[in-house]
Amino acid sequence: MRVKKFGVGQAVNRVEDARLVTGGGRYTDDIAPEGALHAYVLRSPYAHAGFRIGDLAPVAAMPGVKLILTHRDLGPYGTLPCGAPVTNQDGRTMTLPAYPLLADRETHHVGDAVAFVVAETPIQARDAAEAIPVTWEPKAAVVGIRGAEAAGAPLVFPSVPGNLAFDTALGDGEAVDAAFARAARTVSLTLVNNRLVTNYMEGRACIGEYDRAAGRWTLTFGGQGVHGIKGVLADAVLKVEPERLHVKTPDVGGGFGTKYFPYREYPLAMIAAERLGAPVRWTADRSEHFVGDAQGRDNIATLEMALDAANRFTALRVDLKADMGGYLNFYAPFIPAASGAPMSPGLYDIPAAHIRIRGYYTHTLPVDAYRGAGRPEAAYAIERFVDYIAGEVGMEPDALRSLNFIPKSRIPYRTATGNVYDSGDFEGHMRAAMARADWAGFPARRAASARAGKLRGIGLASYVEACAGGSGEQSIVRLEPDGDVTVLIGTQSNGQGHETAYAQLVSQELDLPLHRIHVVQGDSDRIATGGGTGGSRSLPVGGASVAGASKGLAEKLKRLAGDRLEAGMPDLELVDGAVRVVGTDRAVDIAALAEGAAAEDLASDGDWTPPAATFPNGTHVVEVEVDPETGVVDLVSYVVVDDFGVTLNPKLLAGQVHGGIAQGIGQALFERTVYDPEGQLVTASFMDYRMPRAADFPDIRFETRNVPCETNALGLKGAGEAGAIGSCPAVMNALADALSPFGIRHIDMPATPDVVWAAIEAAGPRARAAE
Repeated sequence: MRVKKFGVGQAVNRVEDARLVTGGGRYTDDIAPEGALHAYVLRSPYAHAGFRIGDLAPVAAMPGVKLILTHRDLGPYGTLPCGAPVTNQDGRTMTLPAYPLLADRETHHVGDAVAFVVAETPIQARDAAEAIPVTWEPKAAVVGIRGAEAAGAPLVFPSVPGNLAFDTALGDGEAVDAAFARAARTVSLTLVNNRLVTNYMEGRACIGEYDRAAGRWTLTFGGQGVHGIKGVLADAVLKVEPERLHVKTPDVGGGFGTKYFPYREYPLAMIAAERLGAPVRWTADRSEHFVGDAQGRDNIATLEMALDAANRFTALRVDLKADMGGYLNFYAPFIPAASGAPMSPGLYDIPAAHIRIRGYYTHTLPVDAYRGAGRPEAAYAIERFVDYIAGEVGMEPDALRSLNFIPKSRIPYRTATGNVYDSGDFEGHMRAAMARADWAGFPARRAASARAGKLRGIGLASYVEACAGGSGEQSIVRLEPDGDVTVLIGTQSNGQGHETAYAQLVSQELDLPLHRIHVVQGDSDRIATGGGTGGSRSLPVGGASVAGASKGLAEKLKRLAGDRLEAGMPDLELVDGAVRVVGTDRAVDIAALAEGAAAEDLASDGDWTPPAATFPNGTHVVEVEVDPETGVVDLVSYVVVDDFGVTLNPKLLAGQVHGGIAQGIGQALFERTVYDPEGQLVTASFMDYRMPRAADFPDIRFETRNVPCETNALGLKGAGEAGAIGSCPAVMNALADALSPFGIRHIDMPATPDVVWAAIEAAGPRARAAE
């Protein structure tokens, strides 16, 4: 591949940043259609309660109030669907209780939506909502997986015995049982993957509009793809032809998977707009986000490993339990059962595996996709477990991994759960990361910390994830009359830098500067199809489509120029926005080619469907210092060596990795979501929910050790979620190493200072820390 100034592999700055950092960004709440009204959602103060709504006439007569919607007003409309149900072990599809747009006489979590109020101003809407007469009948709530499965626990849905949403399995149970029967030894560990509040910078917002003459709605919202939302709302909720919906997305301030699916406020704003004949705006504040948006993670996993006499892994058994919350969100069952569970073997040559996956309803916020969507949970489980096993069998963590890694010679390799790893050098990136982190010099650093009264630990995690598979992506790359190029594609940037990355792929073929390439996303009328952005698919899938379309346009432009230059296509090249005869100064600017040319000669379609997922992988190495007097954990060193196949833009890639690592560190050390026994969210603001801060991070030393993907058109492996996948186990393995002098073998996330201090106190005399 020829190196181009702005093309593939170049560390160019993001073209969108000048607009965003100077206040030129345009987010949903920045859009104010003329005559727009404002909506507010009345939410339940109880996790589980029956309720009755009294006379609404006095509220409807309050100043500025235009409409009050309750459940009884929504008869013609459907409920929010579950788009990814799973099949139980007995062969039956799981029961799918209704997820109503507004609660019907009973609430299932604090923040459950009860009424939708529209008024002339936000304050009037809020005042009216708070004036609605509601008679509450609080009921016993069930909180947490262990609470949900307890005998006699309150039921979230009467139709679901034992609160068991589903019970499915993956793998070969008989082969696992046989391997355990033959094992020289077995090791087991139960660990918690803590629930997270998915705090993106920009809260959710939407605007519903209705064109009565055309019979069409327009929904503007900050999300991760317009076409999926359009289809779901049309088919399942509004029950109309999809052509009656126009869905748009402007700039988006973070999504992380949690903005990928439909929420109640979107159809409610559209319904209200139709009834009132005016645009309806709704914007969540941060407090509303904490109790109104899906949350992430929340698993309990028990892992068992069978080993032979040489400490080789022979079988893995996992019992995974996942909290679904008070309703079944769109992808909720898929996350643990189909996204996470298949990744359970990690990078290890484990001949047999069986994973049982159960989901439980609780009276808490629904749980769904959050950066990595099941794969961080799987990576944390296996990588924390492998370190634990190393301690049990008396081996160094890297030596046990080296013994059990899938060797390069066996790739492509089919795991016991059915994934096929097409490429990679797992031992190679582990050794590279250890060398970069000066693993060999750690004992001296530990001794220096001990002299200062601190505990020091080092840990590593070698992860793999699956992403950028599934459905394909279509794109159009079009030459405009002024010689600029427009890219139309149905993915959706929410901070990743798509305007830069896609432009680089176009520039690779047309040799244009990036400011002359314009990327259009987020408009279902202008862009016919699209899979949105999720699962690290935009560049491996969307990028492959754009690259193909760009090559097609380059060929068309050479064909047009060939007639003018009287040259054959093999003798032509695209240089600096012109088609030139190789080795001469004879050229024609591409803007001139647009004059008089047929439209079909100035645009090219791209369409690429991945034959399989990609499997990015890598190793994180972390060092921590712990103050035994306070339990405070400080990160003092962070190294990561990743295999992403091919690097499109080193700056964009580093930004994605750094952001994911920050979120993983937040989960490992700070972010604790606490519900009390009544289901109240205790950590419902930034006063109580500790987010990671810039001062919490050391310099992150990141490099790649790429092995091109064999199943991706560009050789790429998705990179958007990897930082969040390898970071949690690396941090927690380092912490376990720091606490090992106390005999502490495992501690659950989040390892907040009080938890660490209590573990040290419970372990006994502090003098043991100096051993």
